[in-house]
Amino acid sequence: MPPSDTPQILRLWPTLMLRHKLPGAEAANPVLLKVIEDLDSKDSQLTTNYLNDNLFAMEHPAIGWLCDCANRAVIDYLRATDIDYEVKWSLQAWANVNRMGDYHNLHNHPRAWLSGTYYIKVPEQPKRRAGRNDLNPGAISFFDPRAQANMLAIRGDPQVEAEHRVLPQAGEILLWPAFLHHLVHPNLAQETRVSVSFNVMLKWQDSYLP
Repeated sequence: MPPSDTPQILRLWPTLMLRHKLPGAEAANPVLLKVIEDLDSKDSQLTTNYLNDNLFAMEHPAIGWLCDCANRAVIDYLRATDIDYEVKWSLQAWANVNRMGDYHNLHNHPRAWLSGTYYIKVPEQPKRRAGRNDLNPGAISFFDPRAQANMLAIRGDPQVEAEHRVLPQAGEILLWPAFLHHLVHPNLAQETRVSVSFNVMLKWQDSYLP
């Protein structure tokens, strides 16, 4: 870009995240919940054995609907970028059943391009709790991938908040770069918290090379 008499402000290295309430979720979620509860009753390690199977390979109308919605989310994500060529991918999905006290440690998703989660059942968390007042039950937190980027930020500077926290609702889908570190805060409700997570795996083509 040639020099200009007007100062140019560039927003470099953005981290895109998609958040969308899926139409049809109210009808699909009770069916999806029944499917996952049946799977959970047969496998006590359903959530931790996430690489053993691909939930989206199951032949079931509700699972097929969710797989189509996940693929559509990837298309919407691509439209928000400057990628103007064909991209091919596959999806690998697994169910999460979080009982009271369950959580997910800080992690990212190696060998994937994007990662996402769809929320089927999100119980209301208790409003009054004894002890610490800085807990965020039921939330998912994402962290700035630029190490120590906020060390010299000042109040009002958008660089200062190293954490982006989302309290999802049933029927919402989130999609983000797989390199982004995130964690899921403990479920403190008596009811289970049920979601489906998935990775977007690129089918390699030479056109992806920068």
